[in-house]
Amino acid sequence: MAERRRVLRRVSFAVVILVVLPLVAAAAVVLLVQTGYRSDVRTLDSDPFPRGERPAASRASENVLLIGSDTRGRLGDIAGGGPTGQRSDTLMLVHLPADGDDVQVMSIMRDLWVPIPGHGEGKVNAAFSLGGVPLTIRTVEALLDVRIDHVAVVDFAGFAAMSSTLGGVDVVSPKAFTSRNMPGYRFTAGVNHVAGQRALAFVRERYAFPDADHQRVRNQQSFLRGVLDRLADRDGLHDLGRVRAFLGATGRSVTVDRGLTFTRAARIGWRLRSVRPDDVAFFTLPTLGSGTSADGQSIVLQDRTAVAEIGSALRHDTLGDWVDHHHTEER
Repeated sequence: MAERRRVLRRVSFAVVILVVLPLVAAAAVVLLVQTGYRSDVRTLDSDPFPRGERPAASRASENVLLIGSDTRGRLGDIAGGGPTGQRSDTLMLVHLPADGDDVQVMSIMRDLWVPIPGHGEGKVNAAFSLGGVPLTIRTVEALLDVRIDHVAVVDFAGFAAMSSTLGGVDVVSPKAFTSRNMPGYRFTAGVNHVAGQRALAFVRERYAFPDADHQRVRNQQSFLRGVLDRLADRDGLHDLGRVRAFLGATGRSVTVDRGLTFTRAARIGWRLRSVRPDDVAFFTLPTLGSGTSADGQSIVLQDRTAVAEIGSALRHDTLGDWVDHHHTEER
């Protein structure tokens, strides 16, 4: 029993890294065999990946695109390429290097001004509203000239339940603030222990900060790191009941492409079995700050040099070196 718990902790931790993230299919495979557990992770109704010419696939490394949204129930719209009427709240690119020794998680600012294929220029999160998951993938692939191998649509509201099953997680705030998005929650400067709706208030807040979405992105990264730290703790997932509760909470908040089967996710999770929290780098795609579009929108300006460098690092599987060199990791 003790060995089974250790295996579950290692595999669960590795798979959470995928989307922290939370593609929990690998751990679900273990539970499926051992305890009859059934995952609540759903798959998109249709193939979300663009047809026609795309960036070349890597032979070994993989890229997973995470789309934070509240439209999980509208799978036909978001996967089929039809308008969703809702912009994505969060975009993160998870790079899984071929050697399985580390992981890089890159946030993309939602107001980043980019070309949206077939729609001219716009904020990157508008792609989700205009064409669901397929157009979002096309837009990110065009931005970085890198192929997306898998995609997960994450309902960030599910983070409330996920954090509660872990007994809460520790997050770090650079300064004290009171949530305006979800009134009634106050956070102190430094370490805060969050769970349930308090965790949701932390990852969603932007109105309380002078730099708005920039700090919200950092808070989301801090929350995900807190989840990893909690999972790595020997008491984080100390029994099968807690494992099942955690997987159930995260699974109900995730929708993935059909290619990310239990077997595929389990193989990825096994490849990442030695990765620990300090091996996961969180950073944000560098920008040139805020600006105004020709039609008067407040936008985030591209740092084209950084975009080109990161695209090259992704294609050559050297993103870890780029992060180390530029000291951009968010701790």
